[in-house]
Amino acid sequence: MAKVGFYYDMQNCYGCKTCQVACKSEQKTAPAVSWRRVRDFDTDHPATHATLSMGCNHCENPECLKNCPTGAYTKLENGIVYQDHSQCIGCRMCTMACPYGVPQYDPEEGKVSKCSYCKERIEQGLQPACAESCPGGNIIAGDLEELKAKYKGVQELPGMPVASITNPSIIINPAKTFKK
Repeated sequence: MAKVGFYYDMQNCYGCKTCQVACKSEQKTAPAVSWRRVRDFDTDHPATHATLSMGCNHCENPECLKNCPTGAYTKLENGIVYQDHSQCIGCRMCTMACPYGVPQYDPEEGKVSKCSYCKERIEQGLQPACAESCPGGNIIAGDLEELKAKYKGVQELPGMPVASITNPSIIINPAKTFKK
């Protein structure tokens, strides 16, 4: 079975945050919870600014799954790292374990939640809300092997966790600042 993944075109992302708003709207997350965040990458010499939209990377070796004491996380056959929210006890072990800071704790609910790759939308043949909403087409969701065959890129950037820890299901076309 195909494994899901994301391709991010950082070179053309202008940080509009439409993906972030679409995710929040689709998933109806609490005010304190944002499953997708647009991250700034700035350098001083030379002075540059770039942005990258990140959500759950649906890692091959997810630390959230390994460290959840209740078994709330499952790696589905298609590669989605899915959380059964009813099983969460709010201990935040997953938030501490994820090197990307993806699982989000909601202090009002007392539980953690995270991106589901819009599992329900995928089951209906739709794209994740973040990918569908990106006005620049800078987030592409799909079969990870097909994405790797079509796009070149990296799995990590300076300031990001070492990809070999979890093997994230992402390909990033880095901003020119990060190209060698």
